[in-house]
Amino acid sequence: MPPPILQGCGGVIAYTVRSSGSLLLLPSPHLNSLFLTIHHRHLRAFASSVTAAKAPPCSSRCPTLRSFHFPQNVSLFLTGNSSFLKMERFWSGNSIDKNKAMVDNLKRYGVFNSDKVAEVMENIDRALFVPNGNSAYADTPMPIGYNATISAPHMHATCLQLLEDYLKPGMHALDVGSGTGYLTACFAMMVGPEGRAIGVDHIPELVETSIKNVEKSAAASLLKDGSLQLHAGDGRQGWPEFAPYDAIHVGAAAPEIPQPLIEQLKPGGRMVIPVGSIFQDLKVVDKNQDGSISVRSETSVRYVPLTSKDAQLRGN
Repeated sequence: MPPPILQGCGGVIAYTVRSSGSLLLLPSPHLNSLFLTIHHRHLRAFASSVTAAKAPPCSSRCPTLRSFHFPQNVSLFLTGNSSFLKMERFWSGNSIDKNKAMVDNLKRYGVFNSDKVAEVMENIDRALFVPNGNSAYADTPMPIGYNATISAPHMHATCLQLLEDYLKPGMHALDVGSGTGYLTACFAMMVGPEGRAIGVDHIPELVETSIKNVEKSAAASLLKDGSLQLHAGDGRQGWPEFAPYDAIHVGAAAPEIPQPLIEQLKPGGRMVIPVGSIFQDLKVVDKNQDGSISVRSETSVRYVPLTSKDAQLRGN
């Protein structure tokens, strides 16, 4: 059967699920910043699970995303940074205006379940790392200048949970494409003063901004004592000074996993990196104790490209 066509009426995307026969409505006013794609590797599974539905006339009875849930077996991807199935997006009306409420919602909708991740995200206020004039707690990526973005909160939470066991006190963490410094600050809170959290970004102005942001945050003392550091440089080359790293996070999509990052990953360590161009997957890269590498795909995502400074500034 060919892939289903999602049909809309009056700004509503609708489809039916064979297993339940129920009609699901997705009001498109909540999609104005949404990237919608069906991941290429899941088209067959999607086609076997979903049939096109003819949307009824729109009315006030159409449900909002507050009551909308994706079935577990439907590979329909809604991308802020992430194409994912596990949660509702928080675009259903009332904005989230407090950091703790944002974290509580992410946990409540199953993005993560770690108490440690919740604690760290509550302590590092996202508003300190988002440019003024933006809704700091909305679950969406935001531009930070220089053709870069800060990832959506659900992606930060996802990556923190994937790396949690590699961010224990005393461990070393590298954040490539550190941007405004948010995730580097979270890493620093997790590895503590006896560990190292290193952020690298090739835009010097962003590095300067990230240092100022961290200075206003709960991680300020870790910046002062040097366990948290932010540097200007080509993150594709890693940061050899404090290698090997137990945890490496890459905040932009590489066409392939950079070899220097694999080399700087500690045996027993883990890297989380988006890989791809048009279609991207969040890859979880584990280095085994014998130095061999295991790679799996966690979810489909959409990130800005990991590229050179000049190409980024040109918007390439």
